[in-house]
Amino acid sequence: MLRPFELHRPATLGEAAALLADRPDAALYAGGTELLLLMKARLVHLADLIDLKRIPDLGALVDGGGDLVIGATVTHRAVERSDVVRTRWPLVAGVAAHVANVRVRNVGTVGGNLAFADPHSDLATLFLVFDATVQLAAVSGTRELPLADFVRGPYETARRPDELLARVQLRPWPPRTVGVYVKFGLYERPTLGLALALALDESGRVAAARLAVGCVSARPHRIPGAERALVGEALGALDGRGDELGTLAADAVDPVSDLHGSAEYKRELTRVFARRALTAAIARGEGRALDVRYPHAVVV
Repeated sequence: MLRPFELHRPATLGEAAALLADRPDAALYAGGTELLLLMKARLVHLADLIDLKRIPDLGALVDGGGDLVIGATVTHRAVERSDVVRTRWPLVAGVAAHVANVRVRNVGTVGGNLAFADPHSDLATLFLVFDATVQLAAVSGTRELPLADFVRGPYETARRPDELLARVQLRPWPPRTVGVYVKFGLYERPTLGLALALALDESGRVAAARLAVGCVSARPHRIPGAERALVGEALGALDGRGDELGTLAADAVDPVSDLHGSAEYKRELTRVFARRALTAAIARGEGRALDVRYPHAVVV
């Protein structure tokens, strides 16, 4: 049973910011997939809850000026089923379709996922390879932060008590970019999430690379050393670079031992799946069917 609390339902972003300014200890409520569990378990006690679901601005999902803008209260299911996202951002739609289960995706929100900063977040890992930024809103105004700076650690973000996360914005990849996301896990939350993107020039060489690893460390992060190692290589020549990429990625992560596995186990997972992600990206770039099956793993 939930303890008594006061529920506030602002109709605008300004009203929500004003409520939060007056009640800095209030919790922001959108999907509630994590918050309600904590409240029911009596791990948190809240006097005030601010429901954001009725604010139209926070429900926007638009391809604006080439960037993909996802409002904080947009659900995973809406991202998964959006025609715009499926057409122009298919990897984003594909990863959203594999978040938790359909019940969670129907109510869980993108903003809530990022603001909760669960280290086992698929979206936080994937969005790093799209150079994502988040917009934070307060009575004093708004500010933009790279997602890499917003997520500071497990359940810790750069959001100030008087701010709410309004939206996340993704930048499109250059033309001729191939991307892949792999996740591995025995439980509903993944043990490993890894996103790889290769931007190819007209000759088929890698002009830019992005590699992000999540779930194994305290927060998701890019692997610049592994990215640099791929630049300048012809796509076909990367077949022999999988072990090198895996080693660079494994050496760069700072895995945390938990119920999902030991630090050593997670480092080895990173090594193996970085190599497999490269194999999948090469196949996708060469137009070959991506028919790979690994136990307890998903390749998007």
